Amino acid sequence: MGWRATQLPDLTGRTAIVTGGNSGIGFHTVKELAGHGASVVMACRNVELGEAARARIQGDVRVAHLNLASMTSVREFGEAWDGSLDLLINNAGVMAPPRPVSTEDGFELQFGTNHLGHFVLTGLLLQSLVKSGHGRVVTVASIAHHGGTDAVLDGNGEVPYNAQKTYSQSKLANVLFARELHRQLTAHDLPVTSVAAHPGVSATGLVGDREGMGANAFMRTVGPVFVKIFTQSAAAGARASLFAAAEAEAGSYTGPQVLGETRGPIGPARLSPAAQDDKLARRLWQVSEELTGFRYDWESLSS
Repeated sequence: MGWRATQLPDLTGRTAIVTGGNSGIGFHTVKELAGHGASVVMACRNVELGEAARARIQGDVRVAHLNLASMTSVREFGEAWDGSLDLLINNAGVMAPPRPVSTEDGFELQFGTNHLGHFVLTGLLLQSLVKSGHGRVVTVASIAHHGGTDAVLDGNGEVPYNAQKTYSQSKLANVLFARELHRQLTAHDLPVTSVAAHPGVSATGLVGDREGMGANAFMRTVGPVFVKIFTQSAAAGARASLFAAAEAEAGSYTGPQVLGETRGPIGPARLSPAAQDDKLARRLWQVSEELTGFRYDWESLSS
């Protein structure tokens, strides 16, 4: 049967943030964490939809505004956080808009949202994660990362625009970030764990999202029906994130084990050669700092 969400430990007294927690995998992640006693912040760009989702969940859940496509919003959220934090799940994402779109800061939408937004958010919250004494960061990636290359360093600036390729690059960035974060945390002897996970292929709102594939009216109508019939549920897709949040070893990458890692019981997921390139991970970190103007203050965190 494999690991199930019912195996989550008692999380009473723990505080978690789930980005994009109002729908799909994020929603089921919030639901299970709250159901096991955690106090969960559902961080999403549409507060109204967040409140509607919160009403369907039992437990201690509150909604907060966070637009990962806006560095102003990311900084406001991160700088306003008060107290310790036990768990950060970098879940939100945009998938394959048919035409190139930029964030308000001028970054390609997928790279800016999926990677750079989470890069800065994690850095802003790292002191709070250290304060908890056992903080954990889960970065949600995708099997699509196998399509990424060292061109990820260009920040998805390739011309002509290819929707699926830019998505793959942003997901490779997620894996490289999680692995480099693990390396940095270990090097500075900080009590925070960094892991990555991917959900396989699940019926989520990504296909119908108007900022992603759903910008195409046909995909917005047909896509959700297709994925609901031919893929696993969003609840099943959330299992990898939940396992990563509770039990996965530091630096690990978790995902489904069946049909090319698209579904099934969860376990160790396969990394592409590019995702295992430590030099590429370090260079992406440097590029991310240069693009965002945000640098992790390791000396302060270690003191």
